[in-house]
Amino acid sequence: MLTTDPVTREALEERELRGLAPHAMKARDSRGRDHEEPEHPYRTAYQRDRDRIIHSSAFRRLEYKTQVFVNSFGDYYRTRLTHTMEVAQIARTIARALELNEDLTEAIALAHDIGHGPFGHTGEHALHELMREHGGFEHNRQALRIVEVIERKYPDFPGLNLTAEVRHSLLKHSREQLCLEAQVVDASDRIAYNTHDIDDGLTSELLREEALDEVELWREAAAALRQRRPDLDAGRRRYHTIRTLIDVAVTDLLRASGARLVAAAPDGPEHARALPHRLIAPSPEMEEKQAALARFLSANFYNEYRVLRMRRKAARFVREMFQALTEEPGLLPPAARVWVDEHGPWRGVCDYLAGMTDREALLEYRRLFSADSETDPLI
Repeated sequence: MLTTDPVTREALEERELRGLAPHAMKARDSRGRDHEEPEHPYRTAYQRDRDRIIHSSAFRRLEYKTQVFVNSFGDYYRTRLTHTMEVAQIARTIARALELNEDLTEAIALAHDIGHGPFGHTGEHALHELMREHGGFEHNRQALRIVEVIERKYPDFPGLNLTAEVRHSLLKHSREQLCLEAQVVDASDRIAYNTHDIDDGLTSELLREEALDEVELWREAAAALRQRRPDLDAGRRRYHTIRTLIDVAVTDLLRASGARLVAAAPDGPEHARALPHRLIAPSPEMEEKQAALARFLSANFYNEYRVLRMRRKAARFVREMFQALTEEPGLLPPAARVWVDEHGPWRGVCDYLAGMTDREALLEYRRLFSADSETDPLI
């Protein structure tokens, strides 16, 4: 039973001041929103950002957007949504351990992939080539476009009207240094996709454990687990090896980042952002091991012939739909035609296609080109 008054936003902001490191972002010190709004009585600005992202259409669509495998490949494999949740979990752990702003970190993590179109990086590359003479396409910039322009939920402004800190953090390739919370998300993203892509690769049988033994990170984790638990069956051994990979990477990141923070001693978040190098990063030794793992996955998984076939077809679908719809915008549904009238045929069609899930894109392709609506063109 509640024995005190509810905790107010002001009280939560005071907790941040007492509990976070000097170089952590504080909600009270946010640079604010483009469109002025009254503060919420029981949520900080960053908590409000997080909740707006979760309730956005773009976030929900991540459930049916590709991580590596196109959605029709199977239901077990990771999607952009499950990947995003895994990144957020890792990032919250790191932010909490380093006394950074966990709410801001979570908001950035939940939004970091919402700019992806259908069919993963294949769809992104296809859209970029098609838009090369019209401003290009890049998923980080598209994420910012979504939260500033495309989402239409609120009566007084376009987009989600997020804080400046979250919006700036979506452009992780910006020339400006990222805040420490955004650096945490970037590092967590790398940990998540490297380790969890191994899991999907092994489950799909496109990767073999024997081949992974040439990767130092996997070899060390597997050897340590075999010594500790030689009785585990193959399935549980694989799961716990991947758990170990994540734990080793996070532990290294915390130790290396903690040492850099102590050495740099930033007295505030702006001081941390002004430094010429990132403070949140793995040790040089772990950096090389992660790079070797990434090279292995590129050679043996992302470019495996069945994945390449799937990607080739997906790119063709995007190109053919884009060309048909830009040449004849009348093929678009009414709401998309209004968007094209407002933003021009190229950017309007690009936004329309980029917003699709894998399943929506496959259905649209069939509607435009296929006489047999029962046939999935990617199977």
